[in-house]
Amino acid sequence: MSRRIGVVMFPGSNCEYDAAQGVESLGATAEFVWHSATSLSGFDGVILPGGFAHGDYLRPGALARFSPVMEAVAAFAREGGPVLGICNGFQVLTEAGLLPGALQKNRGLTFLCQPTTLVVVSTKSALTSEAKVGDELVVPINHFSGAYTCDDDTYKQLLDNDQIVLRYVVNPNGSRDDIAGVANEQGNVVGLMPHPERAMSRLLGSEDGRVLLSSFVHANVTV
Repeated sequence: MSRRIGVVMFPGSNCEYDAAQGVESLGATAEFVWHSATSLSGFDGVILPGGFAHGDYLRPGALARFSPVMEAVAAFAREGGPVLGICNGFQVLTEAGLLPGALQKNRGLTFLCQPTTLVVVSTKSALTSEAKVGDELVVPINHFSGAYTCDDDTYKQLLDNDQIVLRYVVNPNGSRDDIAGVANEQGNVVGLMPHPERAMSRLLGSEDGRVLLSSFVHANVTV
């Protein structure tokens, strides 16, 4: 029986079809969930895709965190369900307090759209469990506010709890400690700025995103 993955859509999301196609290429069933939904019952995983939720007014993700679906996402996460935020979705998860830290404007105030090389730092997450520590993955980025930041206490906790899951080999945006993706302490909620759903085929430049989305699709389900 295929895994059922919910892909949350906010006004301004634009990567939902990429995310759906990515997980479906791995055998999962993707279903779109509008931001006014109040339940995620029956899903085996939830993705918050990239885009510009609510136009990124105020700051990226700041308005989306108040959408009704985010209460359902928080409940799903508390029960151990796998939650993945990609790019704008990562920003939403930090604004909602489901992941530590924040995303700020890129170094040099430059929009970036390019391939990047990531290194797997931890496999103790729903996104990296099928990878190996030290694996290098070519995955594209497409963001203006993608520099990860946090205070010193949070940074120490990230290190102590093995919550940094991906780093940039060459830092493109000024992110603290080259951080490209982090998880919550339990490892079931993960956010990253690069787009693994756009690295699913060598014909499109890279298939290195497959190991990440495969990890997510096959993550242990406890809800």
